[in-house]
Amino acid sequence: MATIMDGTADREGDGAHAAPIDRERRFFLIMAIAIAATVVSGFSLQFAMGRSSLAAPWWVHLHGVTFMGWIGIYLTQNVLVWRGQVAQHRRLGRFAAGYVGWMVLVGLSVNTLAAIHHRIPPFFETNVFLVMDWLTVLVFAGLTWAGVRNRNRTDWHRRLMLCGAIQVMTPGVGRLLPLPFMGTWILWSIWAVMAVYVAVAMTYDLVTRGKVHPAYLWGFGAITLSVALMRPLAFSPPMLALTAALTG
Repeated sequence: MATIMDGTADREGDGAHAAPIDRERRFFLIMAIAIAATVVSGFSLQFAMGRSSLAAPWWVHLHGVTFMGWIGIYLTQNVLVWRGQVAQHRRLGRFAAGYVGWMVLVGLSVNTLAAIHHRIPPFFETNVFLVMDWLTVLVFAGLTWAGVRNRNRTDWHRRLMLCGAIQVMTPGVGRLLPLPFMGTWILWSIWAVMAVYVAVAMTYDLVTRGKVHPAYLWGFGAITLSVALMRPLAFSPPMLALTAALTG
């Protein structure tokens, strides 16, 4: 869903304008492929190392299928736009906008169940894990819905949707990093990887447009702010009380 959902704003002309439009479509498709490859690699690595199992509870699998489903939707939307299939892109986009609501419901509830059933990875403090996952899901949803709202402004839409996709690949990124050895730097280590993807997108803007689009400043600003707030919120008295209630 890295481009418009109604097909109106992407009609930026033809002839001299066709090459820049095609180039930008190709760039966002490449970014979508890179994000999908990162997520798949992270989970595949855990299976290969024997750290993940299909014996997990059904709600863990529901969470995985739901969020991998979004990665598939995002990649498909970019393929459709790259191929010029705007009508199909529009139809799938309407479904995808509602699908984000389902992701919020699943993300918030499944991570809460993980705390209740003591399925938080041992190298994570439970309160930090909960706040990290909750904020990740909420910021993803906020950026994605902001992108949907700006679907008639193609430049904003593409970039906000990309920031949302970068945010939601957090679980895949975490599985590629040696998190057990990172201590309290886990959150910023994941952020650093996401920053690389954003830096690539910003560099593309600098090369092709001569300046960084403000959508990245808002999008990555929201991601960075959420990371900065995670530990302070996790150790706030209300969150400590909630964690004790869930795990007690």
